[in-house]
Amino acid sequence: MFGGSKPPQTENTYFMPKSPYGAAKLYGHWITKIYRESYGIFACSGILFNHESPLRGETFVTKKVVMSAVKYLKNKKEVLQIGNLDAIRDWGHAKDYVENMWIMLQKKIPSDYVIATNKSYTVRKFIEETYKFLGTKIKWIGKGNNEKGIDTETRKVIIKVNSKYFRPNEVDNLRGNPAKAKKELRWRSRIQFKELIKEMIEYELKLQS
Repeated sequence: MFGGSKPPQTENTYFMPKSPYGAAKLYGHWITKIYRESYGIFACSGILFNHESPLRGETFVTKKVVMSAVKYLKNKKEVLQIGNLDAIRDWGHAKDYVENMWIMLQKKIPSDYVIATNKSYTVRKFIEETYKFLGTKIKWIGKGNNEKGIDTETRKVIIKVNSKYFRPNEVDNLRGNPAKAKKELRWRSRIQFKELIKEMIEYELKLQS
């Protein structure tokens, strides 16, 4: 929904979707607001930033990274093919965000809320923390489409940038400011970035055992 708008994004930030998916979400947001204001329907729009869990689909970058890291731990052959390493995202835990969905629906007066952590990290940082948890330190070499990640111990290339996975219209930087939710709903995200990664890894280790 926010796409190219500058962070931190709030309920009052200019919407600037960069994909059909973002435009469709923006339609959902506005139609909710219109029905609430026109017909008095109790309806809230939760503007949820990236929320992850061990159950995340395999095509999403967080799950893809965790799966590849665990496979590499086991076979020392897996190579992660990745897109834009420098895209910045505000990652939270789905458990926290679903709790907020419920809380906003308990209010007497409905409203719209940004649900986020107000912390953001690059895809590169997510990868580094994931492999680090499994005992692998990464050294980056090259630039752009030729950048690679090397296991500093084995000297093997374990990560390769692949232009196939670049978005046609990249969303560079997302970080939500949930100040309104904190004030009106007394909500804040509890599960931190590294805790989220740890939980996703532990789940994947069981799946691949």
